[in-house]
Amino acid sequence: MGDSTTARVRYGRVAPAPMRALSAIGDYLAGCGLEASLLDLVELRASTLNGCAYCLQMHSRAALARGERVERLFQLAAWPESPVFSERERAALAWTEAVTEVRDGHVPDEVYARARAHFSEKELVDLTWAVAAINAWNRLSIAFRYPPEIPGASAPPG
Repeated sequence: MGDSTTARVRYGRVAPAPMRALSAIGDYLAGCGLEASLLDLVELRASTLNGCAYCLQMHSRAALARGERVERLFQLAAWPESPVFSERERAALAWTEAVTEVRDGHVPDEVYARARAHFSEKELVDLTWAVAAINAWNRLSIAFRYPPEIPGASAPPG
């Protein structure tokens, strides 16, 4: 699989303009009205599905710093069976999975209906931007093999 401690390319230095644009989406999402805890769950679930260790490390630390409960992070991979998530969060997680794994049958009507029952049109568009953005970050980090930031390790790539 290659060296997992060194990034292939520091994409933010090579092409800073698209990185700023993607970061601007994150800035928009931070103020769009969706709960920060919900956005944390979305980022973590998509990053788990994509296998992005860098994003999992970064976003789990950020979620914990915002007060997320450890047991919810532990149970995120089994969210359909876990009692620690609200129905709104479950709808967002189902939407996140469907949009992330779009090749597996696109986004089913029942997943859309479930999401619409808990999110306004604008909220659902914002939620979809959140899923699209974390998927883009995951693909960049995976393609260029960004190692997770481990406390006490070398400086982060980028």
